[in-house]
Amino acid sequence: MPVPRSSRPAHGKGLRSSQTQTVESTRGEALRDVDKEENSQAKRSPSSPQGAPKKRSAFGDLTNAHQNQPTQSKKEVVKGTAKKTLRSTVAHDLSKNNEINLKKSGSKSLPEEASVSSEPTVKEGLMPIKEEKPVLVQEGPVVEGASAAVQPGPSKMPGMENTEKVEEDLYANTEYAKDIFRYMRKREEIFPVSNYMVKQHDISKDMRAILVDWMVEVQENFELTHETLYLAVKLVDHYLMQVVCLRDKLQLIGSTAILIASKFEERCPPCIDDFLYICDDAYQREELLSMEISILHTLNFDINIPIAYRFLRRFAKCAHVNMETLTLARFICELTLQEYDYVQERASKLAASCFFLALKMKNVGKWTPALERYSGYQSTDLFSLVKRLNFLLTYQRYDKLKAVRTKYSHKIFFEVAKTPTLDMLKLEEILKNSD
Repeated sequence: MPVPRSSRPAHGKGLRSSQTQTVESTRGEALRDVDKEENSQAKRSPSSPQGAPKKRSAFGDLTNAHQNQPTQSKKEVVKGTAKKTLRSTVAHDLSKNNEINLKKSGSKSLPEEASVSSEPTVKEGLMPIKEEKPVLVQEGPVVEGASAAVQPGPSKMPGMENTEKVEEDLYANTEYAKDIFRYMRKREEIFPVSNYMVKQHDISKDMRAILVDWMVEVQENFELTHETLYLAVKLVDHYLMQVVCLRDKLQLIGSTAILIASKFEERCPPCIDDFLYICDDAYQREELLSMEISILHTLNFDINIPIAYRFLRRFAKCAHVNMETLTLARFICELTLQEYDYVQERASKLAASCFFLALKMKNVGKWTPALERYSGYQSTDLFSLVKRLNFLLTYQRYDKLKAVRTKYSHKIFFEVAKTPTLDMLKLEEILKNSD
């Protein structure tokens, strides 16, 4: 008779036998990771719901995706709950084993367990692939912000004191950084986005905004990196630029784009069933796989599209700004994802303009010759786009789409969404003096 799944070890015999030896060091690393602000921002989400990823159809009554679906019965609710419980079995087994080993290791480790479990940025009941990461953090590649413990000081970004220092982040490694970003600037010319809405007769700019707002929630629920979110939005735009889409397939395109971007950016991407679940079972597995093939063939399997998020990190490192200013620039840049009016802007120029506006909002510096050299833009090249961005911050277009603002209103993101905006006349004066 097969052994029940809940009684099986989380990672095999090897991990169970070595957990006692590694649990104390693992807990210490988890506590130190709380101080790594940038890593927390990339992988933690305060606004995402506790428990399994939230099921939601992105468009509600805007589409006919649910017209033929009967009302969910109590039996189906119980079935869905069992599915969620089954998904988190491995995570619960691992947590239970850790508690047992902690009790065996002595009473001194109990306060550490309590402090880790009470940390508000750690979610309970999420996908098991995310619960396993504290154990495997030493085995995989170093994630973003991993040098925070080496470079102390809250007023400086990790590794800011010496811009020419060779770092573990491949995109920040000065031995290759210049060539990498020169290559990314050239690739921007290969991926221009045209005004594709003129040939899309069944979808609109507002529907795209709703889709991106939902994609932000997916990124939070699955604790994906921001690079995954930005790349997924790019994939959606480039696919819609070449393929006419019906509105009931728009969420399928968005979820499939996140799946593809996750495979490209993440160490442990979510599985297909998870994407079907968060779409409220509006689509079948075969539809998702077919859409994945369609997107990849349409883009000729060339999905290494430059994104603004990477340029932002590069500019912040060159300017030696603190984490709060960089987070404000990221908030401004992420707001533009759901705005169709910005899809035709180059990622490097959009990132430079967002960073320029963040510098002025925080009054922490100006567009220096070093930034001109690293970005390739003079301050006057950015004035027009900076004004549009400030207008976007001041006058929110979509009152009901608050995923980005809610996300960046949390203390983990320094509550940058609450930063007072600049008056348009004052901004004009600042730009005039910056010339």
